[in-house]
Amino acid sequence: MIWKSEWKALVWITSGFLIAFFLPMGISRFDNAILEAFHLVKWYAQEHVILCLIPAFFIAGAIAVFISQESVMKYLGPTANKVVSYGVSSVSGSVLAVCSCTVLPLFSGIYRMGAGIGPATAFLYSGPAINVLAIILTARVLGAPLGIARAVGAILFAIIIGLVMHFLFRKEEAERKVGMMAMPEVEVKRPLWQNGIFFALMVAILVFANWGRPDTSSGIWFQIFAIKWMITGIAAIGLGFVLYRWFEIKLWKLLLIAVPVIIVAFTFPAIPLLSFAVGAVGLGIVTSTDKGEAEEWFGQTWDFTKQILPLLLFGVLAAGLLLGRPGGEGIIPSAWVDWAVGGNSLWSNLFASVVGAFMYFATLTEIPILQGLIGNGMGNGPALALLLSGPALSLPNMLVIRSVLGNKKTIAFILLVIIMSTICGMIFGSFF
Repeated sequence: MIWKSEWKALVWITSGFLIAFFLPMGISRFDNAILEAFHLVKWYAQEHVILCLIPAFFIAGAIAVFISQESVMKYLGPTANKVVSYGVSSVSGSVLAVCSCTVLPLFSGIYRMGAGIGPATAFLYSGPAINVLAIILTARVLGAPLGIARAVGAILFAIIIGLVMHFLFRKEEAERKVGMMAMPEVEVKRPLWQNGIFFALMVAILVFANWGRPDTSSGIWFQIFAIKWMITGIAAIGLGFVLYRWFEIKLWKLLLIAVPVIIVAFTFPAIPLLSFAVGAVGLGIVTSTDKGEAEEWFGQTWDFTKQILPLLLFGVLAAGLLLGRPGGEGIIPSAWVDWAVGGNSLWSNLFASVVGAFMYFATLTEIPILQGLIGNGMGNGPALALLLSGPALSLPNMLVIRSVLGNKKTIAFILLVIIMSTICGMIFGSFF
């Protein structure tokens, strides 16, 4: 019978028809939520994809090509020294100013290269959670107790989450370890220090291109912000030199990237995003048309882009529909959120953790959001719970994690973040 093989298609088609047929168009909240969703995805595409995700994709592709599996296994693999592996992965966010989505290509890269599930998930959590600038601004804007609690809690969370994930999936990790050990040894073409400089320059481009404007017009953070594009440009020049000397990319090809970037930078000095985009496109063209390692680098970068970017954009669209932009209204009224997170009850902390886990926060945006919520009666415990779950997770982030880890590991990771954020929020709220 034909329906035995076609019932899934029938369900999808019928579901799509019913959703379209009963769309609540004309209801002001739903219409506004649609606008909020598209406003959020537009903002995400304009402010986040070019400066954050594209550099992260290139870094992830470089990890897959230029970092030997032996190096990953040595420091982050299942047999690595636990103090070293969890120590490195749990403080990684201190040098990476990334959000829950930007960290995904980096996490996927090290996991594919053989990192154990424990260190990999510790890195996944710590990347967006232990941003030094975010910790400092949290202490400055929301108070020293919240800032200190966020820093300590995030580092401990990363280690505990990694250890629990390793314990829960130890059998699968043992099988994966055997498979990794059976793979042939990879010949190392360059010394570690050259690869280290290469990655440091790319990370510098990622960090300084996304350096946010602080609240005040003085101090070290503002001074760095004032010259952030100069620092980014110097790092880009350094990267070009490294690609020429150590990665054997022809000088004339690199000049084909540099000349248009310089022209655009001087023609549109007030729009640095434009010259940055030209440079990223140029690097993509050069690496995709080169031979050997450069071509493989682009191939891995493109694989990450195809896997991750569509899921992220869909997830951001869904998050905007449900929760709206910061200060906006989605299908779920923000007044419900304000009502639900007052006090320090188990419910308010759990609710803050869940809302934080599903809502999308770009780097540092959680601080002004929480400032407004606290002003409207949010308790200190739920505030910390949201700080610990929000930057580390989001609906777009979950969709991508599932494509890398599968259903069981993704659910376990999400539940661990929510449960631990809730417990930590209740403890903190009982003292402050």
